[in-house]
Amino acid sequence: MGVRTWLWLWVLLVLGAVCGLAESSCQLLETLTSQSLYKEGDVIIGGLFPVHLQPPEPSLDFTQRAALLQCQKQNNYKRCTGAGNREGPCCQPVKLQVSYFATCACLGDRQKYPTFFRTVPSDAFQARAMARMLRLFGWTWVGVVMGDDDYSKSGIQLLLEELQNSQVCVAFSEVIPKVNLEKSIPRIVAMLRQSTAKVIITFAIATDMHVLLSEVLRQNITNKQWIATESWITASFISSPENLASMSGTIGFALRKGNLQGLRSFLTRFQPKDLPSDPFLQEFWEVIFGCSWKNDPSPSLSAMPHCTGYESLDNIENIYTDVSQLRATYSVYKAVYAIAHAIHNMLSCQPGDGPFENGGCPDVTNLQPWQILHYLHTVNFTTPVGEATHFDENGEPPAAYDIINWQVGAHGTLEFVRVGQFDSVDGSHSEFDIDVKRVVWGGGQKEVPMSVCSMPCPPGTRKAVQKGKPICCFDCLPCAEGEISNTTGSTECQKCPDRFWSNAARTTCIPKEVEFLSFQEIMGIILAALSVSGVVLTTSVLATFFFHRDTPLVRANNAELSFLLLLSLSLCFLCALAFIGRPTPWSCMLRHTLFGISFVLCISCVLSRTVVVLVAFRASVPGSNIMRYFGPVQQRLAISLCTSVQVLICVLWLVLSPPIPAEVQGRSARIILECDVGSGAGFACVLGYIGLLAAICFLLAFLARKLPDNFNEAKFITFSMLIFCAVWITFIPAYVSSPGKYTVAVEIFAILASSYGLLLCIFAPKCYIILLRPDKNTKKKMMAK
Repeated sequence: MGVRTWLWLWVLLVLGAVCGLAESSCQLLETLTSQSLYKEGDVIIGGLFPVHLQPPEPSLDFTQRAALLQCQKQNNYKRCTGAGNREGPCCQPVKLQVSYFATCACLGDRQKYPTFFRTVPSDAFQARAMARMLRLFGWTWVGVVMGDDDYSKSGIQLLLEELQNSQVCVAFSEVIPKVNLEKSIPRIVAMLRQSTAKVIITFAIATDMHVLLSEVLRQNITNKQWIATESWITASFISSPENLASMSGTIGFALRKGNLQGLRSFLTRFQPKDLPSDPFLQEFWEVIFGCSWKNDPSPSLSAMPHCTGYESLDNIENIYTDVSQLRATYSVYKAVYAIAHAIHNMLSCQPGDGPFENGGCPDVTNLQPWQILHYLHTVNFTTPVGEATHFDENGEPPAAYDIINWQVGAHGTLEFVRVGQFDSVDGSHSEFDIDVKRVVWGGGQKEVPMSVCSMPCPPGTRKAVQKGKPICCFDCLPCAEGEISNTTGSTECQKCPDRFWSNAARTTCIPKEVEFLSFQEIMGIILAALSVSGVVLTTSVLATFFFHRDTPLVRANNAELSFLLLLSLSLCFLCALAFIGRPTPWSCMLRHTLFGISFVLCISCVLSRTVVVLVAFRASVPGSNIMRYFGPVQQRLAISLCTSVQVLICVLWLVLSPPIPAEVQGRSARIILECDVGSGAGFACVLGYIGLLAAICFLLAFLARKLPDNFNEAKFITFSMLIFCAVWITFIPAYVSSPGKYTVAVEIFAILASSYGLLLCIFAPKCYIILLRPDKNTKKKMMAK
């Protein structure tokens, strides 16, 4: 019980106490009853219908007889006359069982309302239809306006439940109050104008919407898409011509329309003389014809013609005679006929075959509510327009709505155009159908309006919710490399499968490029050219030494050892070519073994030369015969022994875990083809052995660098080994840090650099003397200190 109710009870108690103290009695002067129509019959069916718009504020001083209520007039007599003529509304207290306009979903609770039926769909279906519409048109950023009553709040709550998992956000939510409208309504409309939401969902009765839309018209807001409920989508006093500028394009759900044959002729034959006791007809007559029954000389009434009662309704074109939008009236029709069919079925009951105990039938002269309840549950009939009418276990009818669009007609008037329908087949499965091409949208647009907080993310991007804002407000971030999104509005990017990568736009996965150092690319060509040039240069040196093999310089440097060194250098240059091209099992094994063996052979030759130089000067001491242990045979054996160790390492490597082609994908757009070393220990042993020999050679050459000689071989060897070691020491970090095919390029560069270093440092000075300074190529010059 509300505060206001308790307050008036308290006032009544105080008044009673005051009356008692004054020793005078307070009497109830009169019991007011609502005006009603009544007609006798064998079975009386009662009906409650609104006739007036709003009651006046009553006088509550309780000191005089209350005057009859004078309501604001509303042309809503059609619904009353239609039902009243068939059964006659009754002023007796009755329990309303079948509703034609109560849509609250709460009334479907059979525990609370076991005897309630209705011929109008529950708001749960209308909320479901609204949700389907929002999802269909991608409206995720909407404003909500509701009335301050149970109908509105319950409907919005049902809608929000339907939208729980649809990622639809409410930009603003406003309640149309019942009081203090002068301040509240302008504020609400100002909020509506400022909001970026283009779609406005309404759940309010027609009178509340009339107040709101009057302010919308005053502020000239024309760029909003209004979504209406069945309560006002076909309301005549809202769909007036002056509202067309703001409300054209409104779309909403209306009760299913029915065509009742003969209704217009029935409505237009009324005359007051035929129904003199009807308390509403005279008032209705004054509204329709703009006349007055009173002979009052007052200025306000003297301008109005006198009602004769013989005026004809045949020539009247207004909402009363318009039977093109029979929606609530059609719902009344179904309610009356549902009861009529239930009564008919009761009257048709045969004793012994009845539905009650012992096959009993109900006593029609003394009907009980539970008996009517049983027969209403079994009602199933088809209306003249072909619509099946029945009730489910909760007293609910099949839900059906027409989707209505407000459009401007040929004559500039507003037309209710049916553009679709919503039907609930079994309460859970629903069919939504709308002809989008026929719809005119808010502001007269032909295209579906956009109502989003953020524009949908294009393909190639994903949503990222903005901190502190609703889920509908987001930024669009590009997908990471290797991920794509190929639809608009993606929340996540998808990873590309193996061997595929994202394109530049991040919209599709394309096959990865296979990358290896090939002979067709510039870097491969340059390295191959350097390798071939090294072979050519080494061959030229070899030819020079061969043609001058009898000269003192060549003979003094051990021609056989020089030829073997040049041959090994040629192999070093050639092995670089094995690293270029698509890796295959044979090329992978060849490149590493050829590299390891050729360099060991080369370093062994240099080491042998270094030892010979060092021993030769030590042997110059009188009485020393050490040189006999370092003759050509011993040199060949030493070189063969050193090389054999590397050959053994390579054989073990190839047998146990050889290098094989491998694909390296990782997080890149390329598949890198390379030679996996197989055994890391084998590869380390090959490099380590080369490094060991190079270090020994460098150490010995360094010790012999200052030996007295006109042509000091040890100095050149020292310098060449210095370059060799520097190249391979810097090679290690460069090799590890280089990506893809550049790893192979670094290795080739190290091979070529060290080979060129050995060739030029050791043989360039000799070729200079042989070719350009033959005067120094004599025994005397060679023996000079």
